[in-house]
Amino acid sequence: MLIKLIMYGLLLWLAIWGYRQYQQPSTRVTVGMKAPDFKLPDADGNMRSLSDWQGKWLVLYFYPKDDTPGCTREACQFRDDIQQIRALGAEVVGISVDTVASHAQFAQKHRLSFPILADSNGQVADAYGALFNLVVFQAAKRMTFVIDPQGMVAQMYSNVNPDGHSKAIISDLKRLSAF
Repeated sequence: MLIKLIMYGLLLWLAIWGYRQYQQPSTRVTVGMKAPDFKLPDADGNMRSLSDWQGKWLVLYFYPKDDTPGCTREACQFRDDIQQIRALGAEVVGISVDTVASHAQFAQKHRLSFPILADSNGQVADAYGALFNLVVFQAAKRMTFVIDPQGMVAQMYSNVNPDGHSKAIISDLKRLSAF
């Protein structure tokens, strides 16, 4: 009985510690600094890098897991608002630590009209301060970076609520790009 209580206490402590680590805002990338470069495969297996969007505004969003409720809502809202975002001279790119195959299924199932990139080893999420790493489990934190046409971070969002996030991005893009 005592061992069971100790184990439950340890699991509770680990869950609380993990949640606090997940909720901590990023300090690796800040507004005004050059966005870290990357080279990752998209859902079709094509390699994509930050320079692919040079000269455009880029909404780079990190999300925890394909086909989970919050991540699906966020992706579908970006999908639904993509024409407004593109009208502001911006593109949207999603990144998670899921595989290319998982991304392909997710993108097809939800008819996503923007690239989602597979950061399977978590290096890009880590470079942006968006990696949640708990020994045997890792996921991207729900964070978004708006990168200007020169490759500088113009806006950063930590602890994103997926509901209404794309609308907030549109509002901020209007302000940032002076449309």
